[in-house]
Order: sequence, then structure tokens, then C-alpha cells
Amino acid sequence: MSHRIEDIAKALDAQAEGDLDLIIRGAAEPATAGVDDLALAMDPKYAEGLAKGAARAAVLWAGADWRALGLKAAIFVPRPRYALSGLTRVLDPGPEIAPGIHPSCVIDPSAEIGEGAAIAPFVFIGRGVRIGARARIASHVSIAEGAEIGADALILNGVRIMARVVIGDRFIGHPGCVVGADGFSFVTPQKSGAEQVRETLGSRADMTAQSWTRIHSLGAVRLGDDVELGANTTIDRGTIRDTSVGSGTKLDDQVHIGHNVQIGRDCLLCGQVGVAGSARIGDRVVLGGKSGVSDNLFVGDDVVAGGGTGIVANVPSGRVIWGSPSMKMEQQIETIKGIRRLPRLFAQVAELQKVVSKLTKSD
Repeated sequence: MSHRIEDIAKALDAQAEGDLDLIIRGAAEPATAGVDDLALAMDPKYAEGLAKGAARAAVLWAGADWRALGLKAAIFVPRPRYALSGLTRVLDPGPEIAPGIHPSCVIDPSAEIGEGAAIAPFVFIGRGVRIGARARIASHVSIAEGAEIGADALILNGVRIMARVVIGDRFIGHPGCVVGADGFSFVTPQKSGAEQVRETLGSRADMTAQSWTRIHSLGAVRLGDDVELGANTTIDRGTIRDTSVGSGTKLDDQVHIGHNVQIGRDCLLCGQVGVAGSARIGDRVVLGGKSGVSDNLFVGDDVVAGGGTGIVANVPSGRVIWGSPSMKMEQQIETIKGIRRLPRLFAQVAELQKVVSKLTKSD
């Protein structure tokens, strides 16, 4: 693939100077860029790398002297990381999925496939499924009965979309994600040991042997528009009501969303986050990697949780939290500082004990 500097600048809504007809075929770091690469030197600290590479054009910080840097063309961006999102979108060819429906696919006659679909080998599409226009479905995907998927979906290898799941437009499902598996719901005839411990916070009345009985999941999963699920991410169906994820929300790899969970719009859940059943997450919430949310809790809008946060109580809107159990981030930092001071404090207390002991003996 090849692109003119002028076309890239227009796609980024950015200013460009120099030879705007110059052709580039990829992007690279300044020091390793070849003659056909667009060097990414969006901060002055990367300028030295341009001399080591062979790039003729670069994406630069605002006000950079591109001629002095030995370039033939430059694109100037005010917010580098945001520009990177647009640049990678332009340069990414995406997965290779041939137009049309491969003859090895198994598609129920009642399924509706939108115009312009591209469906790779060994895809299964069940009874009553509806898939919007221009869907791109890679190999070994299965879509169970009654599922609905909006327009412009990109569903990659090995994705499993279970029965009655409803997904909005522009969905992206990365390899191995599962939407709509049964929830993890089990119950015992009498109160289990776990229930007793939860009520008493430590003790239980007896140790009676009991077996777990499964609660079936009758709900499904609903995803809004522009939702993206990372590789091997799983979202369980609801017990009665649907599990839901709001429009614009992005889930990283290996994230697990339990049954009945409600997640708002434009949230960001990083790798290995777990949200337990019936929790509610507001809009624009960010959960750092390995964070966990206990069941039946509420996390308000605009909450940011640092990596590894254990959320065991409701969190009000706008709060920045960290740690396990979670607390305000500034309090957690002070707590960590205090813990680091403990050895010195213990030594000081030991010295004071010696002094007091000597004074006591002298009396």
C-alpha cells in the first residue's frame, strides 16, 4: 500500500509542508525508518534519531524545522498520540478476508446477511441470525441462534457469539472472545459456607456437606455501538435481564464480565480486569489492569482505578482510586509511604524502649 503525504495530512486534519506528492508505504521509529517510511518524531527528543534513519518524511511536533532535519516533507500535529490513532487507521490494511461467503461456511437458511459481507472459511451462523451490511467475519467464528449484529462489524478468528446476543454497529471482536456464555451462578439447598462467611465476615455455623445446583441463564448480552472486545475476553449472559455494555466501551484482552453486569458508555477496562455479577459501572470509567469489582457494587461515572485495584465497596462518581482494598489514590500513596517507614519506626521504638528501661531501673 502506498500513500501520498498530502492524503495522510488530510486524513489527520493536519498541516503538511514540503513535497506533498512524496509516497510512503509504512511508518517507523526515526532511527530505523527506511526511505519509504514515514518517521514518527512527534517530540523534539526523537529528532536525533532522524539522522540515523533514512526517512525522507516525518510526523513532527508543531514548529519543527523540517528542512534543518534533512527531510523532504513533514506533517505537523499538535497532539501526537491522537494523531497516531488516525495514522495507524490509514496505514492498517486489516485482516485479509475475501469478499463474499466462502463455500465451507454453514449458514442457516433463515439467517439474514447484510449487503457487502465478507465471510471466511469454516464460519457457522445459526437460525434467525441477523448480520448488518459490510460485516467482515474471519475463519472459525460461530454465531448462535437469534443473535443480531449491526453494520460494519469486524469479527476475528475463533470468536463465539452465543444465542440472542444483540450487538450494535462497528463492533470489533478480537480472536477468541466469547459473548453470551452462561453466568457463573450456583446455589445450595441451605445457606452455603460462603454465604455465612459473607454475612458474619469470618465465622460460619456449621460445616454441612452440600452440593452446588446450577442457576440457568435466561437473559442474553447487549452491546452498544463501537464496542471493542480484546482477545479471549468473556461476557456472561444475564440470569433474567441482559448483561449490557454501553456504546464506545473498550475491553482489553482477558477481561471477564459476569452475569447481569451493566457497564456504561466510553469505559476502558484494561487487561485481566474482572467485574463480578450484578455490578454496575458508570460512564467513562477506567479500570487499570488486574483490577477487580465485587458483585452487586456501583462504580460511578468518571472513576479511574489504578492497576491491581480491588473494589469492595461502592465508589462515588469522579473518584481516583488505587490499591486493594481500594481507597483514594492520594491516601493509598501515603499508606505505602507509611509502610515503607515502618522498619525505621520499629527501630526507633526499640531504642526508646531501651532508654525507658534504663530510666526505670535507675529510679
